[in-house]
Amino acid sequence: HHALIIKNLIERKKRLLLTILLGIYFSFLQLFEYINSSFTMADSVYGSIFFIATGFHGIHVIIGTIFLLICLIRLCKIHFSSYHHFLASEQLHDTDILLM
Repeated sequence: HHALIIKNLIERKKRLLLTILLGIYFSFLQLFEYINSSFTMADSVYGSIFFIATGFHGIHVIIGTIFLLICLIRLCKIHFSSYHHFLASEQLHDTDILLM
């Protein structure tokens, strides 16, 4: 957000790409955890709550990662300016608050 305001294009791209890569990495870690878990959703209440809660969070991470990828493409095409970026930033912060 700060790099966008001060018009530092290289720093914006690097940080946004890092965030996207971390989102993809997290999604693969969650998939690995699901594949190797010793319980299923049908085993117990714990299994049901675990898969619903982590699945809901995982879906938000995947959607957010796709959203950030679109933002990176728009950033590379110079569709953002120091004033025309608020909605993208606001959506991500609203999701943070929702998940807390």
